[in-house]
Amino acid sequence: MPENPPNADELLPFLLDQFWETFPPTWNHIRVNIRTLAARQFDLSVEQFHVLRLIRKGITSASELADFKQISRSAVTQAVDGLAERGLVVRRTDSQDRRRVQLELTPAGSALLDTIFQHNRAWMAEKLAGLSAEEMRAVIQGLTVLHQVFNPSSQPDAVQLPTTGSHPK
Repeated sequence: MPENPPNADELLPFLLDQFWETFPPTWNHIRVNIRTLAARQFDLSVEQFHVLRLIRKGITSASELADFKQISRSAVTQAVDGLAERGLVVRRTDSQDRRRVQLELTPAGSALLDTIFQHNRAWMAEKLAGLSAEEMRAVIQGLTVLHQVFNPSSQPDAVQLPTTGSHPK
């Protein structure tokens, strides 16, 4: 007589173990790759890379960056100075409060971030290319479910799987 498949309560401990054995190390590999790309190919320190990334996300003052990163303002200033010297960031005086200096990415800074992320995306694609179409669909479905579980208030874009011969932009 065939055994009954395990129910959700029985599977949950295994799911949790698999989650912790998978996501933190996977995310760490991705982060290490991005940092390595930034340092080796584009001569950016980890702090400079983080500053560029955070400015793009809207954290635009040295004090906000220092608070967010939990580092000293002098460390942020040193990173910003190096980025400004390379033409990747500009400082602009706030028109409302002249004591406040806003940081902005230059087109070159934005393009550099785009390039780093494109290189990382290619690296990830290379890692995932060995999966079969069925495995890829299973991963997409699993990631979609996790997104819904951990972000219940957000409505993710419907995952539209490509048809034969098409690919996303």
